[in-house]
Amino acid sequence: MNPRGERVVNHAILAVFAVIAVFPMIGVVTQALRLPGLDLSSFETAWRDGHFATYLRNSLIVTTVTVVVAAVLSIMAGYALGAMRFRGAPALFLLFLAGLTIPTEAVVVPLYFDLRSMGLDNTYAGLILPQVAMSVAFGTFWMRAYFRSVPPSLLEAARIDGASSWTTLWRVLVPIGRPAILTMLLLTTMWTWNEFLLPLVIINSDEGLRTAPLGLSFFQGTHKTDYSLLMAGALIIAAPIVIVYVFLQRQFIAGMLSGAIKE
Repeated sequence: MNPRGERVVNHAILAVFAVIAVFPMIGVVTQALRLPGLDLSSFETAWRDGHFATYLRNSLIVTTVTVVVAAVLSIMAGYALGAMRFRGAPALFLLFLAGLTIPTEAVVVPLYFDLRSMGLDNTYAGLILPQVAMSVAFGTFWMRAYFRSVPPSLLEAARIDGASSWTTLWRVLVPIGRPAILTMLLLTTMWTWNEFLLPLVIINSDEGLRTAPLGLSFFQGTHKTDYSLLMAGALIIAAPIVIVYVFLQRQFIAGMLSGAIKE
């Protein structure tokens, strides 16, 4: 097949999958806006009755703290395991890697009892700490792969100039690794924002600490047949993460294409 024909086929396939992906969203927007007219009352009612201002605030707090703490720890751990050589590094990396293989469902019950014994159930800390641990497992894997792809000559040049490991990391490697880091931040932000099981188990008595996905679930339970309200609530919850992705999509694509997970 000639290059022109191959491009046509590729674009046709992409168009088909784009339609498949967008079609459900069109249905959601249509229901929420009550088209063909334009009625925004569903959003006002959902916002008021669903207490989404509180739930969005909680999700924003949990997501921001989780992503910032996990990013800093992941960058430092990834640098240690990817650019430094020390005894036990392979075994330590396997320990981080094990965190990616254990599903949340397998640990959520003992985790809840551990948090309750420390008085951390129904608290922000109880929501944040487990998600930091899960995000660091992925973040370390991601950043280690990036640091291993850095040319050794760059590290050697920094050492010759008298830069310490700390300076080399934050002033040399982090600035040039912006696409990989932003990709990691975007992925952990989406995962943390959409986390449902942990908040469901850990927040079992204080309604004021429910996160957005958990609040949407309870909202759905009280408005099972009012599809306009349900779709409006879903759009309210999805809007922040969609906006973040729209602003960071170029960096996200650049990070995915730069070989950030390439060994």
